[in-house]
Amino acid sequence: MLNYKKYTEQIFDIKTENEFIELCLTAFKYQYKNNEIYKQYCNFLKIKPEKVNNTSEIPFLPISFFKTHKIITKSKNFDIIFTSSSTTGSTPSSHYISDIEIYKKSFIKNFEYFYSSPNEYVILALLPSYLERSGSSLIYMLRDLINLSNNKESGFFLNQYQDLQDTILSLEKKSQKYILLGVSFALLDFAEEYKLNLNHGIVMETGGMKGRRKEITRYELHKILKTAFSCENIHSEYGMTELLSQAYSKKDGIFECPPQMRVLIRDPYDALSVKPNGKGALNIIDLANINSCCFIETSDLGSVFTNGNFEVSGRFDVSEIRGCNLMISE
Repeated sequence: MLNYKKYTEQIFDIKTENEFIELCLTAFKYQYKNNEIYKQYCNFLKIKPEKVNNTSEIPFLPISFFKTHKIITKSKNFDIIFTSSSTTGSTPSSHYISDIEIYKKSFIKNFEYFYSSPNEYVILALLPSYLERSGSSLIYMLRDLINLSNNKESGFFLNQYQDLQDTILSLEKKSQKYILLGVSFALLDFAEEYKLNLNHGIVMETGGMKGRRKEITRYELHKILKTAFSCENIHSEYGMTELLSQAYSKKDGIFECPPQMRVLIRDPYDALSVKPNGKGALNIIDLANINSCCFIETSDLGSVFTNGNFEVSGRFDVSEIRGCNLMISE
């Protein structure tokens, strides 16, 4: 029996690898019993739950299931549905969120873990493609972080590049810390029009051209942005509709996970061959996903290093461009 309150407190305060493994096994047993789609998938693979004793033995659900099935634990209603962006003719993913408070707790604690309290920053969100549609988990997160910043200069910018420049110049004049977070194509558009010296700001890209511009490597993107904004490093956010946790990179596209999240490597030609580090396809454990599925087999390719940090190098299927995390790295 899962002690839900205790579990949702423990996952954000994991101190050791043994604690993480124990919570993974707790989540696996709970989801095998209560998530019918995940149970069917495990049974198809002939997995015996009583014989699963480590994270490497836990099956990872292909992320494509979020396009075709309702991934949610039984007897759970949902507060909201997050949907992925999609190109014409493609099927978006749907993530049924039965406890929105876990998502709020997750993204706030993740932000504090990497950057400290939101009220230390002005948060400027340049996310036109997300604002133009509904159901974005990124917009939901940024709206809350903007409110928590408690600063009237924080906010969303659609295509108001002049207003954004004026705000940045005002913040620089006051030596106020701020974060300019944007989808890649919008940051490039802004960088081409305005050259600024961002001495007190962090530039953070969420990846993805979303069909607006030609895909370029993350290295190329960061090089252009560093030159345009006269900053030493470009930060990155790694998140997706199917997850409730985010990883962040402060330099060179190398991402670090928060305590409740891990990234593993699987063999692209053998989905059941999973190891803690190396190169291949990315599997993600997100313990905040207790009401859907904590164990996700993604379509991303990349590397996981011995310290648990990771980078993304591309995707299996580039014909279907979607999501926050599509950015090819060199």
